[in-house]
Amino acid sequence: MNRQLTAIIEKEDDGYVALCPEVDVASQGDSVSEARSNLREALELFFEAASEQEIGARLHKEVYVTQLEVAVG
Repeated sequence: MNRQLTAIIEKEDDGYVALCPEVDVASQGDSVSEARSNLREALELFFEAASEQEIGARLHKEVYVTQLEVAVG
């Protein structure tokens, strides 16, 4: 079974950090592509190893990624 999940990737120092907010799993890599690939692997391992109860407890069914404008200064 496949599941569509969100990947948020941010530049951090000399690399990239990738986060899946639906289950709070993160990984990293030297490039965006590597961070994304490593996150996919971490998610696959999580779903293989986690119990149904753990998945149910951690899974956020609705995640929204958006931008907003704020006053600064």
